[in-house]
Amino acid sequence: MLAAAQTAAAGRAQRRATAAGVEVRALYLTAETAGSGHGRALVKRWRQLGGNAVVFDIKDWDGDVSFNSKLALAHPNPFTSIKNLPEWVQWLHKHGMYVIARIATFKDARLAEHHPELAVQKLGGGVWKRKGKPAWLDPSLPAVQNYALGLAQEAVDAGVDEIQFDYIRFPVGGSQKTCVFHYQKLHPQWQRTDVISDFLYQARKKLEPQGVHISIDVFGITAWARPVDVLATGQDIVALSYQADVICPMIYPSHFFHHFDHLQDPADQPRELIGHALDKFNAITADTGVVIRPWLQAFGWRTHDFNANYIETQVETARSKQAVGFMLWNAENRYPQAEKAMQAMQAATPGRFFLGGFPYMVTAAEKASPAAPGKTQ
Repeated sequence: MLAAAQTAAAGRAQRRATAAGVEVRALYLTAETAGSGHGRALVKRWRQLGGNAVVFDIKDWDGDVSFNSKLALAHPNPFTSIKNLPEWVQWLHKHGMYVIARIATFKDARLAEHHPELAVQKLGGGVWKRKGKPAWLDPSLPAVQNYALGLAQEAVDAGVDEIQFDYIRFPVGGSQKTCVFHYQKLHPQWQRTDVISDFLYQARKKLEPQGVHISIDVFGITAWARPVDVLATGQDIVALSYQADVICPMIYPSHFFHHFDHLQDPADQPRELIGHALDKFNAITADTGVVIRPWLQAFGWRTHDFNANYIETQVETARSKQAVGFMLWNAENRYPQAEKAMQAMQAATPGRFFLGGFPYMVTAAEKASPAAPGKTQ
């Protein structure tokens, strides 16, 4: 208990107070990358190019926890990629990074398999499966919610600046008519939206007093607020905006089908797709005070001409629509085009792509240190 208290105190001591609306320019790192020398090289390079934040996994949808959690449900866990979470967070801070810990909240293939009592149940008995496999936990079960909040608390104790809840929704697809959820007995009048909003309220009540920010990842399509999407996912953007500091829509142009919103090919029309989406997010959250910070595409899937300019176009569009910073996603953590884009954006007219600034400053010697091109390819 004493060691845990000392770790928590150390984390709080090294976390700096930042505004919820700080401009974040972030890269995503898997747990494996975060725990490697390659990951540290990526971070150094990103900082030298003008980046100021990192998003890394403490639990992804497969259920593996990236650090040595003390929670019983986190074990057995042979994949502790980050051997010392407080040291990793402190290292990021010393290298000028605002630190965001990502939790895949209700999608957890490991727990769904090994703790079927926590998984989504099927009408008539048994675990509900998607594509033949169990992968989803029941978002309305207290044990499931407490596990996510416990992981968040451990990351907060390690000193992170922000907790990012991903997969903070119900499963979609498959035969939803066969799903049975805990809330249907406990709160029969509730909808899925009530479950997700209540969980986020509980998270805010627990974490906000400790000086960390809360962000949530949402489907980009939720900007259109189609009733079928809202009711299926449980993501009511307006309701969630009152409980989160930051909404992070995943506006990857390649993930929208042909002729969506009258766009012939959204994958090759990033300016139009992202512009339309952010206009809608701004409109539906206008009175909530929440910050909009999008996930942008740093991969070439379904695009005909993916290059540095593709990334620049996304960032410029987000900036023009009052988004506060951006985060770049590449599942393989390959960022050569992102690096080229950052070089070009840094050289452009100030304010065109971003305002700049660093919540965590590094020393003059570190800022003057030469970048190492080729190390992160």
